[in-house]
Amino acid sequence: MPEYRRADSQGGCYFFTVVTYDRRPVLIREEVRQALRTGIQLARETLPFKSDAWVLLPDHLHCIWTLPDGDANFSARWAIIKRHVSRRCRAKSGSEERLSDSRRKRKELDFWQRRFWEHQIRGEADFQRHIDYIHWNPVKHDLVGKVVDWPYSTFHRYVATGLYPIDWGGATREVEGAEFGE
Repeated sequence: MPEYRRADSQGGCYFFTVVTYDRRPVLIREEVRQALRTGIQLARETLPFKSDAWVLLPDHLHCIWTLPDGDANFSARWAIIKRHVSRRCRAKSGSEERLSDSRRKRKELDFWQRRFWEHQIRGEADFQRHIDYIHWNPVKHDLVGKVVDWPYSTFHRYVATGLYPIDWGGATREVEGAEFGE
């Protein structure tokens, strides 16, 4: 069996995909968004990072973080965030009867998939491609027809700072501030 090795560039910039257990569509619920926001704040208190971009979809999220110089421990940050959200949203996550024996043995909750996917950003073009991917994702998944119509994205922050035109991806109406990464 091949051994998976995570990227470990200290102070690097990383793209992440994190998915709910059984791809349950719960992430855009208000109580889950609030728990996620609080989990991010808790992680930042001990392990700071910069949020470059986010999109929150019903069953998964994508984001880009930049870690401080000398630090490559994104796994510890995700552990704090995922643990907080799992505990806060335990009653809403579903039945423990669906848990595998492995999850029961490890005393894991059934909110998130066990692992996450990361990609180390390699240069400005790669960074921009991933920013575009994040912001286009709700359209890709047929959640909205225009990027601007999805409220759970840093697209709105990028528009407000002039990094994207409001009609990027075909959008035409005014938007308010970003949900995450402010």
